[in-house]
This record gives sequence, C-alpha cells and structure tokens, in this order.
Amino acid sequence: MQITITARHFDLTDAIRDHIESELERIERYFTHIISAHFVLKLEKDRNCAEVILHVSKNDFKTEAIEDNMYLAIDSAIEKAEKQIKKLKGKWDDHQKKSLQENSQYVYANLYKEGEKSKRISTKRIIAEAMTVDDAISKFKSVKEPYLIFKNLETDRVNVLVKKDEEHFKLLEP
Repeated sequence: MQITITARHFDLTDAIRDHIESELERIERYFTHIISAHFVLKLEKDRNCAEVILHVSKNDFKTEAIEDNMYLAIDSAIEKAEKQIKKLKGKWDDHQKKSLQENSQYVYANLYKEGEKSKRISTKRIIAEAMTVDDAISKFKSVKEPYLIFKNLETDRVNVLVKKDEEHFKLLEP
C-alpha cells in the first residue's frame, strides 16, 4: 500500500508518520485490498484536522475528523475509514456467498460396482456444499459415505475428503 502524507501549516514529525503507519497496519491486517492511502493533516487556529482518503479497487473512501490533538484526529479519521471498509468487506462477503448459493455447482461422481458379468457405472449428482476444510472434517464424521465432496471456501474449488482410517483423512484438491 502506498502512503502519502501532506501536512499543512505545521511540520510533520516522525512520530506522527509512525503513528499513521501503525494505524494503517491495523486496517490492512483484515483488509488487504487497499491500494493507496492519502492523509491531509491541517492545523487551523486551535483545531487539528485529519483527512483520510483510501483507494480500494472500484471504491474511494474519504473521512475527516477535527480534534484538539493531532493524534486524536488521526485516530478518529482512521476509525471512520475502518467502519466504511468493514461495511464494504461485508458487502463483498455477502455477494460471494450469494453467488455461491445462486450458482450451486453439481459434481458428478462415478461409482464403479462390479457385477456378475460386467462393471456397472452409476453417476451420482451431488451438490458441493461450500465449507472450510475444518468444517468438512467435522461434517464427515457424521456421514456414512467413505468420501465427502465439498467446495472449499479458501480456494474456491471442489475438493474431496477421503477417509484413510479412523483417525486420518486424505484431502484431494484437483
């Protein structure tokens, strides 16, 4: 993330610069899609004004805070930006979950059964439920099948969980 800081009517200190960078790291910890951040810090009479402009793909967020102390103004502006980003992240997550539900993918599994004279192939149509690997392992314990087909939320691909023995599983990722 590119950080730009503009100070108007006062000299920017290293302590303020470090404070801004540490606060942005907190936001970037849970939302990594921030392209750039621009800070405009102003000193007007007895007021300290901090303006934050965050550029995210397809979105720009602008927040402003006025306080008696520059550090408090920076913290307030970043908190407001954090709320906006959390709201955007929630929309993105909801959109992805909704698209998964609307476009539920069916997986075809071929089961080979040997008959008396020839092999019989039956195709089973399975809805690949979206879940994490840990959720799949806990659900797999209640399923009687020797395998579990699911859509991995972390990789967004169809995976197969196979039971090796009572304690061990094998995860197949195509």
